[in-house]
Amino acid sequence: MSGHSKWATIKHKKGALDAKRGKIFTRLIKEITMAAKSGGGDAEGNPRLRTAIAAAKAENMPADNIKRAIQRGTGELEGVNYEEITFEGYGPGGVALLVEVTTDNRNRTVSEIRHAFTKGGGNMGEAGSVSWMFQKKGSIVVPKAKAKEDDLMNIVLEQGGEDLNDDGDNWEITTPPNAFETVLDAVKKSGVEVAHSEIGMIPQTYVKLEGAAANQMIRLLETLEDGDDVQNVYSNFDVDQEQLEQVAG
Repeated sequence: MSGHSKWATIKHKKGALDAKRGKIFTRLIKEITMAAKSGGGDAEGNPRLRTAIAAAKAENMPADNIKRAIQRGTGELEGVNYEEITFEGYGPGGVALLVEVTTDNRNRTVSEIRHAFTKGGGNMGEAGSVSWMFQKKGSIVVPKAKAKEDDLMNIVLEQGGEDLNDDGDNWEITTPPNAFETVLDAVKKSGVEVAHSEIGMIPQTYVKLEGAAANQMIRLLETLEDGDDVQNVYSNFDVDQEQLEQVAG
């Protein structure tokens, strides 16, 4: 998985997420609330909620925060009326972008996302303009130094994974959404360190960017991800690891 897994892994490695722990908690609480709202408050019967709770626990979110977020989603506690929206558009060099938001004010969020696209050298598109380029899949990124290819491939084949790809310094396992938890658990139980894992929108093809266009694209990603209402940003850009680390640093 090209630019996406590199970007996600570098953010994790550099502690960019930890530096914004308050914002992380806000995003996770929104996700837990929406997961409970759409599929009920029983994590055993709600895969989306189960994944959201696991992500919250990984960030050391207090159990009471998780419980309240679930109760707001199920209506047991009064809460904000959130709406989920996916924006589509293009970045520098024609890179495709999907921006998932959870907001209590659609007009404000539309304005903010449009401004971010324009400032970053991109433009918003119509619904369906780029979403066809992406598929929902699980992604598990493992540093090459932490695992052997054959061992990971055996897990992929035995646990219902889809593929194992060489992504420079990392191995990236892709899975169908319904096999994500099973494969991730198997990887962890084998003692392998996981750098990043999520269920997200994975591009089918990539656009390689270099030089100024790559720098501009990375800045656009940063601007979008800093948005208060933004939950996830997905793109089909690819860039050399060295340049990505320089700009992200």
